[in-house]
Amino acid sequence: MRHVVFNQKGGVGKSTITSNLAAIAAHQGRRTLVVDLDPQANSTRYLLGAAADEPAPGAAEFFETTLKFTMRPTKTADFIVATPWDNLHLMPSGPALEEMHGKLESRYKIYKLRDALAEVAADFDEVWIDTPPALNFYTRSALIAAEGCLIPFDCDDFSRRALYGLLEAVQEIRADHNPALRVEGIVVNQFQPRANLPQRTVQELIDEGLPVLQPYLSASVKIKESHELARPMIHLDPRHKLSAELLALYAALQPAAAGGRKPARRGG
Repeated sequence: MRHVVFNQKGGVGKSTITSNLAAIAAHQGRRTLVVDLDPQANSTRYLLGAAADEPAPGAAEFFETTLKFTMRPTKTADFIVATPWDNLHLMPSGPALEEMHGKLESRYKIYKLRDALAEVAADFDEVWIDTPPALNFYTRSALIAAEGCLIPFDCDDFSRRALYGLLEAVQEIRADHNPALRVEGIVVNQFQPRANLPQRTVQELIDEGLPVLQPYLSASVKIKESHELARPMIHLDPRHKLSAELLALYAALQPAAAGGRKPARRGG
């Protein structure tokens, strides 16, 4: 199953959700790949720690090869590195992605990521793709390559206003490029159950029939510690409330990936 985590708004937890759900998949014995397409490289640093500063081929180098025709193309596996966690691999990101964006878009290399992931499909049970906070070449490439899309939502009015455009963008990609793509659901992040605004905002999404997933992910200082130590929650503190929520969210997504019942959600 190939998942993309997508939202055009920054700071909604894309990298946190991507990395933690991927870490859970790997922890449960699934051969898992994270593809970091955000030039900020937050998922890369989260999963590699200090090793993220060491030169290694990754997403930028992969896309660079697509700009140069050769009779012997480099294998996708050459752009993937191991993380400290068993079963968890990464195609790392870096600032060079930003520099080559215009060339990739003008040369219409939009299907190259899909083809690359197809090449390594037998090596991984799950792929999780982190995207930049923009509907650009990299995000479109990810949506074309993925089967399921998760949309993080941080209980903010700006996020709510952006949701409708996000859903339309996903449906457009599905109609034009990737009929297998579907919205797996909206992940409510940094939820504060005792505050009126988050409760009201999420309930309005549910009342509109939007696919809001359960459980909601709580706001927690522990996640900041997780970022600082470069240890996903399942490895930092598996008994923490947020770890339990992430585990439950991952479990809720599994029946849908297997073609069974729908994941737990509120709304239509």
